[in-house]
Amino acid sequence: MLMRHPHPQLQFSYQLPYGAVVNERGVQFVVFSRSATAMRLLLYNRVDDREPSEVIEFNRETDRWGDIWSVFVPGIGPGQLYHFQANGPYDPETGQWFDGNARLVDPFAKALAGCFQRSTDGVIRPPKCVVVDDYFDWEGDRHLRRPLSDTIIYEMHVRGFTKSKTARVKHPGTYLGVIEKIPYLKSLGVTAVELMPVHEFPIFDIHGNKPERPNYWGYDPMAFFAPHRGYAHSQEPGAQVLEFKQMVKALHQEGIEVILDVVFNHTCEGNEHGPVLSFKGFENQVYYILNSGGSHYSNYSGCGNTFNGNHPIGRELIFHCLRHWVHNYHVDGFRFDLASILSRDRHGNLMPNPPLVEMIAEDPMLADTKIIAEAWDAAGAYQVGSFGDLRWAEWNGRYRDDVRRYWRGDHGLTGAFATRLAGSSDLYEHAGRAPFCSINFITSHDGFTLNDLVSYKDKHNEVNGEGNRDGDNHNCSDNYGVEGPSRKKSIEQLRLRQIKNMITTLMISQGVPMLVMGDEVRRTQRGNNNAYCQDNEISWFNWGLIKRNEELLNFVKGAIKIRRDQPSLRRTRFLAGNPRDHRGVPDVAWYNVHGQPLNWDHTDGSIVVWLTAPPLHDDPKGTGRDFLMLFNGSADTKTFTIPEHLRGCKLQLAIDTSADSPHDIFPDFEGPSLISRNVDLVYKSLKIFVADKT
Repeated sequence: MLMRHPHPQLQFSYQLPYGAVVNERGVQFVVFSRSATAMRLLLYNRVDDREPSEVIEFNRETDRWGDIWSVFVPGIGPGQLYHFQANGPYDPETGQWFDGNARLVDPFAKALAGCFQRSTDGVIRPPKCVVVDDYFDWEGDRHLRRPLSDTIIYEMHVRGFTKSKTARVKHPGTYLGVIEKIPYLKSLGVTAVELMPVHEFPIFDIHGNKPERPNYWGYDPMAFFAPHRGYAHSQEPGAQVLEFKQMVKALHQEGIEVILDVVFNHTCEGNEHGPVLSFKGFENQVYYILNSGGSHYSNYSGCGNTFNGNHPIGRELIFHCLRHWVHNYHVDGFRFDLASILSRDRHGNLMPNPPLVEMIAEDPMLADTKIIAEAWDAAGAYQVGSFGDLRWAEWNGRYRDDVRRYWRGDHGLTGAFATRLAGSSDLYEHAGRAPFCSINFITSHDGFTLNDLVSYKDKHNEVNGEGNRDGDNHNCSDNYGVEGPSRKKSIEQLRLRQIKNMITTLMISQGVPMLVMGDEVRRTQRGNNNAYCQDNEISWFNWGLIKRNEELLNFVKGAIKIRRDQPSLRRTRFLAGNPRDHRGVPDVAWYNVHGQPLNWDHTDGSIVVWLTAPPLHDDPKGTGRDFLMLFNGSADTKTFTIPEHLRGCKLQLAIDTSADSPHDIFPDFEGPSLISRNVDLVYKSLKIFVADKT
């Protein structure tokens, strides 16, 4: 039989049905508007041109198909700059915002160029859209398809990662700058980067000025399909498309996946007082959830408006957008900001089976991707443990709070801590979901850094210019004696120990760990827990911290290595406390400080865990080890008694958070043997022992 092999350079390509579609003869421009009475295409020669070089009027009879306006322009191609204009009813009281003078960003634009300008008639003009050719030589690159259970996520900001002078890169603050620092990510051991928003958002305000509080984080989308131009090194229109793809390919070559933080819950157009930049000017009543007869915007996002994701048109746009990033940019997954909004219907009510949420999970073209929900919104919805189906993972906010409070020493947290350590079965098992549906994190971009979590009792956001009223007041933090930096040795020792405690907890918990950029070297935001507008050294990664906090960095690398090497810490099924293999031993057992079975009603902040290796059908290589874990979250030094049935086991120290480097971690399990039935743990510390493989 003749076997036909495809050419290695040929690969599946996905063509968007809207936007600027390139072919060999020119460009087809396609846009949706149900209520427009006229449509125009504005073409520009240069980025800084205030007026178009050509205006093309759509013929309502021949260039409109249903609610789709489409016109073909011959003789142009990639790099062409454009806007749309749409005439139609202007009646804000009923939600109609058509403005025939407004220059509109194509909702399907693949790239933007330039900044806001004023046209000669005083109309605000947004950045220009760029016609893009999707071709890129991927050299055989494909999605890495790493199982979610084996994933270790590093949340990072593209600009902030390399913008500081201390980064010493050729392309600071850019996609190319990230490429230069891939060796660091590789050495750290993380398997995926979760990039804070990289789709287009305004750099300057609508008057072309730098705002008083710049939008550093990027949670204010203007064009969902376009990579942010501000993170490109080249200023050539559309260069961000090429540079972003280069970054993804380079990360994939080193085994690192790319997850995008996507914001489909609102746009930068704001409420009824905001500008008409794109969606408002095409079909405001469709793209946004409105109330009061259409005169006001429902604000479930806390940002002025709410994108109408469960309207068929909004749903289709999000659907095509996800496919676009997966197939044209090879991204490996998405974290959905304020994802509970995706569960709201066209009137803002939460639905039990939201079609958009189901569609994302069931789409066959997204089947290789990771989908992660921030399962709450700004209007009170909190769906942690109940968002979506088996495909959906969630940022586990319960994990964050319980682990923080346990190590802070709050009373009565031992049971909750154990539940989080074991994968949060209370949240996910009832629905048939796996432990890896829990994305475990102690810090994220939103809140204190890990260093600040142990250095400040209160937020200090004065530099944000909002009177310290912004940011969360519920931080579950402590300063251990001094608010902010301290030179007192005992305080610094305790703070470092607490950081090691929480890093270790994160890496040994069942579920998927997420570490935040710079936490591994004690990056500080000086007590600011809402640095959304701090595009400066407060937010940027200070690469000088690598040398200054080398001990902690080595500890984090070691903890990550232990997790990656040990299937015992990456279960795909929940721990049950009963035998699951031929040895007849339980997969997990819990004891008190005296080595007796734990009475969950009488706990003192101390806990002993015996975790056995997974059975061979879950660990075919037989690399899993048994672990003895001792936790002392109390304020007192305690002597732990090893459970009697373990006294014949050969146990070696793997982690001791109270010890100095290099005796704090032994990632290759070459630590000293346990020779006593009693183990002393200083207050707020942990020790982990690993059983001999035999």
